[in-house]
Amino acid sequence: MDRIEDNVKRLLNGDALKESQDFCDFTLEAQNDATVAKGVAPAAPSDYVPNLNKNVCYIVAAVLINESGDVLMMQEAKRSCAGQWYLPAGHIEVGETIQQAVEREVLEETGLTMQSTTLVMVQSAEGCWFRFVFTGNTAGRLKTPADADSESLQAKWISDINELSLRASDVEPLVDRGRQHWSAMREKQMWHPEVLPVARHHNKLLLRLLICVRKKDTNRVHILLSEKTEAHIPVCEINPRRSLHSTLKKYMTEIFGAELPQHRPHGVLNVEHSPMTNSVDVEGDGFCLTLLVSIRQPLEEVGLIDKYTWLEVNSNLEAQILPRMGKNMTAMLHVIR
Repeated sequence: MDRIEDNVKRLLNGDALKESQDFCDFTLEAQNDATVAKGVAPAAPSDYVPNLNKNVCYIVAAVLINESGDVLMMQEAKRSCAGQWYLPAGHIEVGETIQQAVEREVLEETGLTMQSTTLVMVQSAEGCWFRFVFTGNTAGRLKTPADADSESLQAKWISDINELSLRASDVEPLVDRGRQHWSAMREKQMWHPEVLPVARHHNKLLLRLLICVRKKDTNRVHILLSEKTEAHIPVCEINPRRSLHSTLKKYMTEIFGAELPQHRPHGVLNVEHSPMTNSVDVEGDGFCLTLLVSIRQPLEEVGLIDKYTWLEVNSNLEAQILPRMGKNMTAMLHVIR
């Protein structure tokens, strides 16, 4: 099981897995079959393939804080919200990585160059709208009213965003999270390692679960494995018409049965994404999100459905897993609906 433990280490470091294939234990087709068996019509087609800005939407946003604790804001130029203020943000364009998109948006809307340091939040609405929120470092000259263009009218460092006429209040929790991270870094408090999206192409929307539990008899940490093909960390397809919480619950039920054990989703460990190329063998603007989940009950009290099993990890890996279950030790996942 050295390959499995190496993959767990990679996930804890925010890296992409080195797998021979994309695994998916609970496909949209299987989810739809289960739904139909209950007499309910499926919400999404079984052959759904995500295509950027057609049936899936990826947004990026940047929460950038200067040495004084001020946040970088831009003034909108679009007719529908001209003069109002917002974080640098926008859609990922076809062919862009997630990180390229956020750094492009910051440059276009504020005049500053951005070096991304970490994701601070991933947001989801239904299963087909995702916003990736970054923080990082900046350099350059701020856009002034003399530089106004179709991207923005100007940009400013703002101490209190409530003094602005905001385009929408949804930026407030993003700014709060960014400031928490900024404060923790200044005061050298515990925080999750830097997490940036890593390059690996997926043609589906995938949710990978690193599920951990303790065995009462030994107090050792075990992780859940799927044995549906070769042993691997469990993965399911995200339903694009249901909330991420709904997908998680359905998959947990597939693994554990109707009586779900008490569990806690902690947050995001990694994001794997790479844009489509011109290759005829590559399709779909998908990604894979890895979520850390802990089971609160002891392993002896948790039942499993066929083809799933527990693996006891070595003491060194256990010492890496346990701290990540603490507050702020994973990137925040915020499911809007």
